[in-house]
Amino acid sequence: MAKSDIHPKWYPDAKVYCNGQVVMTVGSTKPELHVDVWSGNHPFYTGTQKIIDTEGRVERFLRKYGMSSEQSTGTKKKK
Repeated sequence: MAKSDIHPKWYPDAKVYCNGQVVMTVGSTKPELHVDVWSGNHPFYTGTQKIIDTEGRVERFLRKYGMSSEQSTGTKKKK
């Protein structure tokens, strides 16, 4: 049997706020929850997520720091 007076108060209709608007109602130990991001405004769930083109990033890094394939094989021309 559960001990009395050790559990927090349960709010079955706690309101979740995002940007000042109620976005959902959940059960919680707090009457109000304020969040910055939820599934309704997150880019992944709304379909507005940017796809980053990763093609060529490794080659660009190697070129930038002088680790190109020419230098590593020793075929680079000397001045």
